[in-house]
Amino acid sequence: MRESIVRIGGRGKGRRRAAKTSRGAEQELRGLDTRVAMIQALIPLGLKAVNDVLQEEVTQLAGVRYRREGGLPGYARWGGQPGSVYLADQKVGVRVPRVRDTVREEEVPLTTYAGLQDARRADDAALRKVLKGLSCRDYASCVDPVAQTFGLSASSLSRRFKRASAEKLRELSERDLSKYDIIGLFLDGKTFGDDEIVIALGVTLKGEKVVLGFVQTATENELVCTQFLRSLVERGLDASQGLLCVIDGSKGLRKAIDKVFAGKAAVQRCHWHKRENVVRYLPAGRQAEFRRKLQNGYQQPTYEKAKAALKKVRAELATINQSAMGSLDEGFEETLTLHRLGVFEELGQSFKTTNCIENLNALVGQRTDKIDCWRNSEQKHRWLATTVLEIEPRLRKVRGHRYLPSLRTTLQNALKIRRAEVA
Repeated sequence: MRESIVRIGGRGKGRRRAAKTSRGAEQELRGLDTRVAMIQALIPLGLKAVNDVLQEEVTQLAGVRYRREGGLPGYARWGGQPGSVYLADQKVGVRVPRVRDTVREEEVPLTTYAGLQDARRADDAALRKVLKGLSCRDYASCVDPVAQTFGLSASSLSRRFKRASAEKLRELSERDLSKYDIIGLFLDGKTFGDDEIVIALGVTLKGEKVVLGFVQTATENELVCTQFLRSLVERGLDASQGLLCVIDGSKGLRKAIDKVFAGKAAVQRCHWHKRENVVRYLPAGRQAEFRRKLQNGYQQPTYEKAKAALKKVRAELATINQSAMGSLDEGFEETLTLHRLGVFEELGQSFKTTNCIENLNALVGQRTDKIDCWRNSEQKHRWLATTVLEIEPRLRKVRGHRYLPSLRTTLQNALKIRRAEVA
């Protein structure tokens, strides 16, 4: 557009005046972008505001009506035509003024009108309301409609939700993980209908939680989990500086971590899952007793004290229930990883259990558990991606995050990661 305006001015002073006028007009048009965003929230006065801002742009391009002054050379008013814009999440019909370039003999598109026609803002607003529990069938009766509103039918809203949620799925699946300095990795599954979806939640060196991705699977088997973790590495997840992986005890996940991270990751088994797995073998009358004893053992501040306390519990279980004792033995050392690294007191509250990702799953469930019938896999993926991206900005930093740099140094020493290799 700038090049055509400069040519219209001809040579010499006329050309320079046209170039100056063009630059000034472009600066003013950029200021209209902010007004576009504000107008979409002003439903009661929206129609008048839309007309005002459209007419303002027409005046900047073609000058004041009925006067041969202002505007840009060669531009003229050219009537109007029916159109539509989005106000908040509602589509409203408007009369759109037109401008014509008489030199090129073509219509000049209005940038303001194009901005008000952008359905992405409206789709995002509709998406948030559906996520909060408003059904597509009830949508039209629950929003605050304005005169001449259309496009609020259940099918129309469903199409808008699909379009917006598909964009969220693309955003999450293509997220560049290399920009995150990940030190902690939580892995756990969430049930969707008959399927389970394993979610990966990363913790950065600053303590921030980042959803890295997910994979749909019937069970947390080794093959699927291995391919999933490798896909995260291909997208930029870096374990070369040491990684602490927190899992619930899934053997498939455990083997996948060894295969993919190859000695660059330490595993912390969830205390809560281990405790509940052990007491499940005991009679109901003794479960509370041993739950307290196991909890007391895991709460000891040092590796030596914790191991000694748990060995006493093991000795008692040996005389009561061999199966419970075997459950305690399975993965015993990995339940004490934080103790062995010497960071349990500082970081135990955040990393001794899978609570970080369990809380995320609970928040996801508040938005997805209400769906009784999942039509296909693509629907599950869209809903999950949309939900976790909506939740993620509100996730708090892990407790004790200021000790995470110390955890990295400790991990590198324990895993024998050389400084030169890290560099």
